[in-house]
Amino acid sequence: MKLIDEVRNNIRRKHYSIRTEDAYVYWIKQFIAFHSMSHPRDMGKDEIEKYLTHLAVERRVASSTQNQAFNALLFLYRDVLGMSLEETINANRAKKSERVPVVLTHEEAMKVLSFLDGTSRLMGAMLYGCGLRLMECIRLRVQDIDFSMQQIFVRNGKGMKDRVTILPEGLKPMLTKHLNYIRALYERDLAEGRGEVYLPFALERKYPHANRDWGWQYVFPATRFSVDPRSGKTRRHHIDETVLQKEVKAAVKKAGVIKKAGCHTFRHSFATRLLESGYDIRTVQELLGHSNVNTTMIYTHVMHKGAKAVRSPLDMGSNLFIVT
Repeated sequence: MKLIDEVRNNIRRKHYSIRTEDAYVYWIKQFIAFHSMSHPRDMGKDEIEKYLTHLAVERRVASSTQNQAFNALLFLYRDVLGMSLEETINANRAKKSERVPVVLTHEEAMKVLSFLDGTSRLMGAMLYGCGLRLMECIRLRVQDIDFSMQQIFVRNGKGMKDRVTILPEGLKPMLTKHLNYIRALYERDLAEGRGEVYLPFALERKYPHANRDWGWQYVFPATRFSVDPRSGKTRRHHIDETVLQKEVKAAVKKAGVIKKAGCHTFRHSFATRLLESGYDIRTVQELLGHSNVNTTMIYTHVMHKGAKAVRSPLDMGSNLFIVT
């Protein structure tokens, strides 16, 4: 079996996402090519350090990119080749940038949403109103939405963690109307002998008919059928994330918002609004699904109080700069 096939099989056994699979395969191929197509079994610590240093010094990649490459190589050696990397990898590390997240005011967020239409507006409103990540929103299943309890279940979010977040009262009419439309599409697919959807992990084998159940259908399905790259089956998958990314980018421009805002900005804004409203930071942490409260703490620096609530000396004296 080819090395890359072994990598893919091991990734799938561990139920990693298709994006992780593609990323790991990419970095492993790049690593091999960098060392003149040498087999990883014939390389080790020195070659890994040299490659990671190359990424940081010559390609000047972000720290997160270098970490992803490092994780891919660790996976290759430990999980695929069964070779232990006992020694510490001492490569030049890419400098980690500490950026304060971009946050929209409520007025800016609502204005951007007003320039979105149809499904894109609903998805944007869920990012802002529920604090969802883009892929969490796109991967939602019908059964993940609980109207009676006004909550949304996020399954297998970042770090393979489940959590519960809020479902805004104001979204219920729009979401109900959308689900009615999706139900009609689903029933039409069933009538045509389709309606099958991807099920995570081994659920398709355990529940052979569940892949046609209404509850497992995507809340935001694609407009057309496509071939699953893993199974080879032709199914209606969820909508592609680039659809909303492009729509939001255009809406930000139309709204006249000069901030560098995108889909994830809605999640940042959700967290900031809750903290401004006086909600406990632990509650916000749980709603966002952060493992560490320090991650949530970053939003305290972008609240409406300004730069840590410090008053400038120019605001403490007389009105020297009154425009006449």
